[in-house]
Amino acid sequence: MPTTQTEHRFPCAQCGASLRFSPGGAARLSCEYCGHEQQIPQIDDDTRVTALQSLDYHEAVANALPPDAIEETRVVNCDTCGAQVEFEENIHSAECPFCASPVVTDTGPHRHIKPHAILPFKLSERDAHEKMAKWLRGLWFAPSELSKYARSSGKLSGLYVPYWAFDVATRSRYTGQRGTHYYVTTGTGKNRKRVRKTRWRNASGGVSRQFLDLLVMAANSLPRANIRRLEPWTMADLQPYSADYLSGFRAEGYTVNLSDGFEIAKQRMDEQIRADIRRDIGGDEQRISSVDTDYSDERFKHLLLPIWMAAYRYRGKSYRFIVNGQTGRVQGERPWSVWKIAAAVLSGLVFLALAFYIAEMGGF
Repeated sequence: MPTTQTEHRFPCAQCGASLRFSPGGAARLSCEYCGHEQQIPQIDDDTRVTALQSLDYHEAVANALPPDAIEETRVVNCDTCGAQVEFEENIHSAECPFCASPVVTDTGPHRHIKPHAILPFKLSERDAHEKMAKWLRGLWFAPSELSKYARSSGKLSGLYVPYWAFDVATRSRYTGQRGTHYYVTTGTGKNRKRVRKTRWRNASGGVSRQFLDLLVMAANSLPRANIRRLEPWTMADLQPYSADYLSGFRAEGYTVNLSDGFEIAKQRMDEQIRADIRRDIGGDEQRISSVDTDYSDERFKHLLLPIWMAAYRYRGKSYRFIVNGQTGRVQGERPWSVWKIAAAVLSGLVFLALAFYIAEMGGF
């Protein structure tokens, strides 16, 4: 279900230029030309709790959500990486922020589940660039061009990426084995030693867990391993969806539909369930033979979470660097310098040869 959020712009009351959401501090829009600021209206805690209530998963899969949970938006597709990105209405060609490839926009309406809540940016572009530059400088065997890129003040793209957040109750029945270590003494005299062995006994039982706000990125434009390492996110800072927070930023639409996202969530839940089972089995070691899990009270939210991102092209290949727009945690793909690696290997061989020569000569 490809979608793209419409870019929202708010005119400045003083000069007419577009206001932009200002990360950090009070929730406000600001004008980069005249400095005028405009506060984003806030709601009370009770209204916020009501607005952030999750939706029924089964109703959504059956296309039975209420009309106000659905919206229609313009679609912009990148054929290179598959990302759905948004541009201004008058722009019909630009560079994809996910892979730095040129894209031509495709305008067409699509119905989809509208964002439920948003996690506003906390880091400014300058702060995010400092975090990214520090991370890039720490990469070993990176090309020299990447070091120059780290020192540059190139522009980062501020993006809201789509997530599904699932609330699920689980009950799991398991069978397995509990291993208990014990030691035996073997041999005699100098050959006498203690050997560790494991005694296995059958185990079975059940565990339950309530998962809250289990996050699954609802797009495939970025590697999931890197996205997972951007966690954790502070979900207490979630705000009910408001176009004000998108002003001056882009938002990617979801390309992983809700049911596929739930299957990915099940894999994440299974990781935690198996950890619970191992604790329940106890002992020194555990073996899990079977797990049968029931899911109930499945609910979800469609969220937009903030990242700063740069796409760097090296030898015809695109590399992405991602900064968590809330915490500043950095992840990314990195190119390797063949020459630097070869030089390091050669230096190591020279060092070993010299050490061997000195040893053969009896030292100095």
